[in-house]
Amino acid sequence: MSDGSEFKLSHEAVEQFLRDHPDFFMSRDNLLAELNLPHESGSAVSLVERQVSVLRDRSVDMRQRLSHLLETARENDRLFNKTQALVLGLLEADNLDEVANTVQSRLREDYQVDTNSLILLGDSEDFGDVNARVASLADADREIGAILKSSKATCGVLRESEMAFLFPDAPKTVGSAAVAPLQNHGQTFGLLAIGSYDPERYRSSMGTLFLTYVGNVLDRVVPRFLP
Repeated sequence: MSDGSEFKLSHEAVEQFLRDHPDFFMSRDNLLAELNLPHESGSAVSLVERQVSVLRDRSVDMRQRLSHLLETARENDRLFNKTQALVLGLLEADNLDEVANTVQSRLREDYQVDTNSLILLGDSEDFGDVNARVASLADADREIGAILKSSKATCGVLRESEMAFLFPDAPKTVGSAAVAPLQNHGQTFGLLAIGSYDPERYRSSMGTLFLTYVGNVLDRVVPRFLP
């Protein structure tokens, strides 16, 4: 019952009512036709036209998100196939030289890394003819002691002396690197290093899941052939 005083609905109340009754305009075509929403240009459009415009924008956004998800899925599928081929090649290796050739050629050809290096620690005479760099533990500790002390893969821009040790064939052209220590029962027996000419390619903040995985496979394959 009205007491004669003027009653006004707040904007919030109207908005909440329309949210609670989204079909309010379904049977009120005349009212809908009278509603207009101004554009910034000063022209006016009906509520239906505005709604269609909003839905169209959302549709474009959803298509872009879906396209991004599909491309990510395709890239993950390609990465899985490459990684599978690498792991199977390592499991099929009959000696240490085949292991070294497989990991280095796969990284170069399938993953298009600029350069990579497999380093084994020990006496070169014990390893014989193997397509990997063999360095003494003393030399490695002197040049890359901080990297050896870490049990996890690391990424970033390394010191010039570290680059020279890891990539002796191209120390001055490598801008950034990712390095994974290879270990057997807690003892480091080698390193797998991947280098890029781009200083921003391997950043200290990036993930190392793939490199760690490859390193873990080598942890289990290489010790079978160690002297």
